Amino acid sequence: MHDVHQIAEGIVAREGGFVNDPDDPGGATNHGVTIHTMRRLGLDLDGDGQVTEQDVRVLTREQAVTIFINHYFNRPNIRLLPSALQASVFDMYVNAGANAVRILQRLLQDMRILVTVDGVIGPQTIAATEQGMAAAVDHFVDAYGIARRNYYYALADARPASRKYARRLDGGKGGWITRAEEFISPRFHLSEDQHRERTARWV
Repeated sequence: MHDVHQIAEGIVAREGGFVNDPDDPGGATNHGVTIHTMRRLGLDLDGDGQVTEQDVRVLTREQAVTIFINHYFNRPNIRLLPSALQASVFDMYVNAGANAVRILQRLLQDMRILVTVDGVIGPQTIAATEQGMAAAVDHFVDAYGIARRNYYYALADARPASRKYARRLDGGKGGWITRAEEFISPRFHLSEDQHRERTARWV
């Protein structure tokens, strides 16, 4: 695994700068940090007594990296997962919160490994993940990445406003899909034709 700071810096680079997309439930976001996260952490960066869009705008890349490491890697115990898996789960946790862990837990259940789907990395999930890695040492990280990709497609199936994140205007792979595939071996990437077939029923 790369150094956690390198992983966090990569996440910030993927997330980009300030956006406030009305179709994104996260609201105003900068470097991947949402206004909801900043309010939860009490990050009043301009000192006016409240956390507003302006605080999101002035958030620096370095502050975002620190937030991700402290609150999206260390606090949810991603640091205790097998090292080969940490980067993908960390990236997904920034993007989807505890759903990143639920995807892992459902994958383990699919492997007939006993684990509760609760979005929490505790002793049971750590032990189950180690068991899953040992059972499929050459494939487990790819399997998690594929499960991430499937999660994004299913989310777009259910929420038409989110489809623009999974499919570009020209029909190609959107940011969600390319992001998931950064953590999947190239041999398991979908072809453009496969992607278009998967999204063909979307309006």
